Parts: sequence; C-alpha cells; structure tokens
Amino acid sequence: MTKQLFGTDGVRGVANVHPMTTEIAMQIGRAAAYQFKQADRRSRIVIGKDTRLSGYMIENALAAGICSMGVDVLLVGPLPTPGIAFITASMRADAGVVISASHNAYQDNGIKFFARDGFKLPDEKELQIEELILSGKIDDLRPTAAEVGKAFRVDDAVGRYVVFLKNTFPRHLDLTGLKIVLDCAHGAAYRVAPSVLEELGAEVFAYGVTPNGTNINKDCGSTHPELIAAAVREHGADLGIALDGDADRCLFVDENGREVDGDHVLAICGIQMLQQGKLPHKTVVATVMSNMGLDLALREAGGRVVKTAVGDRYVVEEMRRQGCLLGGEQSGHMIFLEYNTTGDGVLTALQILAIMQETGKPLSELAAVMTSLPQTLVNVRVRERRNINDIPAIRQVIDAVEQRLGDQGRVLVRYSGTEPLLRIMLEGPDQDDIAGMAAEIAAAVKQHLGE
Repeated sequence: MTKQLFGTDGVRGVANVHPMTTEIAMQIGRAAAYQFKQADRRSRIVIGKDTRLSGYMIENALAAGICSMGVDVLLVGPLPTPGIAFITASMRADAGVVISASHNAYQDNGIKFFARDGFKLPDEKELQIEELILSGKIDDLRPTAAEVGKAFRVDDAVGRYVVFLKNTFPRHLDLTGLKIVLDCAHGAAYRVAPSVLEELGAEVFAYGVTPNGTNINKDCGSTHPELIAAAVREHGADLGIALDGDADRCLFVDENGREVDGDHVLAICGIQMLQQGKLPHKTVVATVMSNMGLDLALREAGGRVVKTAVGDRYVVEEMRRQGCLLGGEQSGHMIFLEYNTTGDGVLTALQILAIMQETGKPLSELAAVMTSLPQTLVNVRVRERRNINDIPAIRQVIDAVEQRLGDQGRVLVRYSGTEPLLRIMLEGPDQDDIAGMAAEIAAAVKQHLGE
C-alpha cells in the first residue's frame, strides 16, 4: 500500500488545508485511539505540540477524536518532540502524539506518533491508521456514557523533562565558565533549553525564546545558523547552539562562528565513544545524505559508518536492528539510544558540551577530526512525484554527471518526505564543478517536473 496521509515523518501540510484539517485530525485521533486502546484497562495517549498558532485547533480536534473512542488524553502543552517521547514512556502511556511541522514555517503543521516505548511508529502501523480512516471501519464505534475519554493537563511535564536531560550529563562535570549562545527558534524548547544549560552553570545568551504563534523558525533556529554565528562573535562565546522548532535536532557554531553540522557531531561523539570502548560494533549509523568525510574519519579511528534512507526514523530502526547506540543525520538529528528513543537537540548539545568539558578542547579543535568533502544541495519545487528513471531526459543528465564524477564523487537525487521538493545532492573534489553539475540536473528537473 502507498501512504495517502503519512509521509516520512507523520502527516504534514499547510494548517487548515487537507490533510492538516481539524476533520482529518479528529479522524486520526479516533483511528489512533482504536489502534492503541487496551482491552483490560483505561488507556491514555499523550498530546504535545510546538508553538504554532494552529496547534490549538489541531490539539483540540485530536483530543476530541481520542476521547470519542474511550481513551483518555494527557495534554502537556508546548514541549520538544523528544520530550513527548520521554513523557510517553515515563508515564507508561499507550502512545504519544506530537503536533509540529519541525523546521517548516508557522503556517504548516504536522502530526506524528510515538508508541508506548517512545519509538516512532513503523510504516505498517501508520498504514493501519490510514486504513482505519479511509475504510470507515471505525465510524460506528462510539462509546457512550462513562465509556468516553477524559482529558487531563500534565502541569509538570517541562520540569520532568528538564530533570531527565540534566541526568544525561556526567555528574562529575558542569558548565561553569562556559558562555553559550542558544537559539530556540521561538519553538518548543524555549523554556526547556535555557533552563537546562543555566542550571548546569553556563552563562546563556538566549535567542528565539519569545514565541507568538507565528514567529517559529522565522529567520532563526537551525535553518539560520548565521544568527548564532554573529552572536557568538559578538559575545565572545565558547559556542552557539541552534535548535529547530520542535527541538529534535540542533546545529552548532564553534568559538570562531564556523558551522559544525550533524556529520561532524557524529564524528566527534563516535570517535570519543570508540576511544572509551562505548561504541557497540564500532559502528555509527547515518543516512545517504551524510558526507563521505564522516566515513573517512570513522574508518581512520577504527570504526565504520552504516547508511540508511533519509529520515531519523530509519536511522533508529537500523540502530535497533544492529544494536548501535549512536546515529544521526547531517541536518542535526542525533540519536543517543542510551538516553532517548528519538532525535533530541538539547541532549545532543549536552553530549558535545560534556566532551568539551572532559577534554578541555574548544569545539573547533574537536570538529577538526573530520574534513568534509565539497558538497552541494539544490532543492527544486515540483508539481508531481514521478519516478526519475521514467523520465529519460532527466535520467540522461544524471547519468552524464555520474560518468564525469567517476569514483571521485557521487550524485543523490530524492524527493523530500515533507515538502513538494526534489533534492539534488552532489559530492566531489571541486565545489565549483559540482555546483555546476547540480545546476544542470536542476534545470532538467525544472523543465520536466517544475511547478
């Protein structure tokens, strides 16, 4: 079956436009409640969200749908996506729901699920929810009287999550003496992240901590690291940390204002864990988008990198299959399975800060363990998602570029799972050359698939 509602990371789209309508949200709530409801006890589902204006209406629609199926709702309000995963597992709820469109602009929103154990749902579970909605199987299932669900507010969710995060930081260390620039993207971590860093002793210069419903990710956060780069230089800070809207990922800038992406974070943490004998199978899990420099750095240190399809869910699935503890994406989704079940931006920041404090090295020196090969990424908006191999004019251009690169680089062309985009990524020995090649492919795509 092909998914009709769910993408690579839940349901996502413009709020109040199909499929992100209150009607669909209520149906999703009903179907999820039916799927997760336990026969032998009262069932509970956690609902959390980021700071988007549309979160209110979607939250209420989801809660109504869930309660209408006889399942109780635990409302935690704005909380990072990994915080919902933690709360779901910690409170032994039957599932968790996050209302967020991650790094997208405020007019978008999304719905994604965690199972009872805090892990994202596999494709087959999402397909089952879709089938329940589209088939109408649950339309006539309507508990009445005392059997309908109730909704409760969890007032201490932020405090619980802050304590959890602080407990992932080595007890013999603190952050005293560090100046940190922090950008919360006016998103879900606007209370959590500053509290954690300040309570551990850091001097924090906080940006993006005044959400108003429409400014989430606007010219800030992990998609605009130039903000923290300038602020690091201005304040003479030790590093900058930029989160996205739901704080499941982060990027860094070093003390010189230079960006440190997810691949470098994987290299820093992976090599540190290798040296400490704490990296199972000497393996880090990454995606096909990761720079080849990561492979070279881990190989030189005695480890290896295993690649998956793009999406932190697929990274986690491979980590669990192979028994690995560290994985992530170049975009900043980092999974430390020793601590949490999904990408966690604040937790990632704490891991990097712990290595800095343990080694006494600045971030620039730590990041030097990996050298990135030249890489370029071009996004082309498309009107439809046709198989590229079925369009000879595009396929021929890609084949020609691959022949020119030979074994000195690679081409990766894939559709975004959350937006109407075709992503064209090239790696090679020369930045100008691969930029030109990417432009050639992009021109062919625009001609045959462009909006």
